[in-house]
Amino acid sequence: MVLHARRQPTHLEDSLESDDLVISVEDVSKKFCRNLKRSLFYGMRDILADFAGGRRHSDQLRLQEFWALQSISFQLHRGEAVGLVGTNGAGKSTLLRIISGLIKPDVGQVRVRGRLAPLIALGAGFNPILTGRENIFANMSILGLSTRQIQQRFQDVVAFAEIEDAIDAPVQTYSSGMTARLGFACAIHTEPDILLIDEVLAVGDARFRAKCYRRLYDLRQKGVAFILVNHNPQAILNVCNRAIYLAGGRLIISNDVESVVARYEKDLFQNAAEAIPNQLALPPKPQAESSGIDICALFFRDEWGDITEKVLTGNSLSFCVSCYAREPHSGIALHLKIRRVGGGDSSDIVLYLSGDNDGHLFQTPAGKFELSMQMPYLGLESGSYTMSVKVKKDSLFVFDVVQTFRFKVRTDRNMIRCRFYQPRTWSLSIPDNPDE
Repeated sequence: MVLHARRQPTHLEDSLESDDLVISVEDVSKKFCRNLKRSLFYGMRDILADFAGGRRHSDQLRLQEFWALQSISFQLHRGEAVGLVGTNGAGKSTLLRIISGLIKPDVGQVRVRGRLAPLIALGAGFNPILTGRENIFANMSILGLSTRQIQQRFQDVVAFAEIEDAIDAPVQTYSSGMTARLGFACAIHTEPDILLIDEVLAVGDARFRAKCYRRLYDLRQKGVAFILVNHNPQAILNVCNRAIYLAGGRLIISNDVESVVARYEKDLFQNAAEAIPNQLALPPKPQAESSGIDICALFFRDEWGDITEKVLTGNSLSFCVSCYAREPHSGIALHLKIRRVGGGDSSDIVLYLSGDNDGHLFQTPAGKFELSMQMPYLGLESGSYTMSVKVKKDSLFVFDVVQTFRFKVRTDRNMIRCRFYQPRTWSLSIPDNPDE
């Protein structure tokens, strides 16, 4: 007779099967209790059971417990970038905390090879009374560096964080952005093998975010692997080559980044009408969630005014936003940002189009109406794009926004090495007196 013991939850640093395998997550589950007092009681009982050598029944739910993660398995290889997508409460941050060793799984195991730098809640471990200089030494020593190594990298950390003037001031005098920049700089200068990044690339201004993405690109070229959590699908599309979609603590799909993001966005709008290429219909908003004007649908019209799925380079086209207003408004404009999927840094914008900048502000009625932008020809090259769509008033107040509208441009024209389509004709002219 063979007895099968239940696999104990562990977080191991040991040899993995493949030379380039740096993280192996194997059938990991984690549960939490919704009641604080009961959670403390369960914790004490589990500790006593461990001391007594009893069985904890970690694979079973007790009263008021729920699975934050259930049966999650995947692998991360050297130089690979994996995105974690899912709604709030899907279990993304819990998974990163388990991988980093901050909490233990109830079932399953995580095996890690190499130095791991968690970019989770940047600056949370800083002592506010200590100066930036003192916190750099304390933080980087916790991440595994010696005093000599920290001294060698100190100036690089300060320069990257851009806090030279405040380095000897207490961290409690720093802004939240300065603290986050310092935390990011400390983590990336530990020469990690693995980075865990949880919604921290929104720190600082656009220029600093671009610098962070460039550094991540450099680290990845050196073989650093990372897992990125970001609610902006565009960041996942631009940075990662593979993605994992979590929902309700379960792994829904793990595949190439485009198919995973497409599945996530489809589920995100699962109450909408069936998806149609280059179109998006949104469910009605409850009045309590509306700011006054709601986006109902996004689509294209051809040169004859008919709704079309064909978005062709060089064709006359209109991009249309169907809206519903609860009362009339003035000074309304569309703001559009278009990015190429897989086009590099997520801060790279192919087109930024603003009705406000063009001086096209509208007086909108109550009820349904349609805002549109007419293009005598579409200049985008063939490929996949995402568009951020905002309905704004006087450039300041945002009524509604769709962060990611995906559409695909096709072409029936020869565009070798061209980044956009230039309408053109060719001609030959001969002067009246060619000898002159």
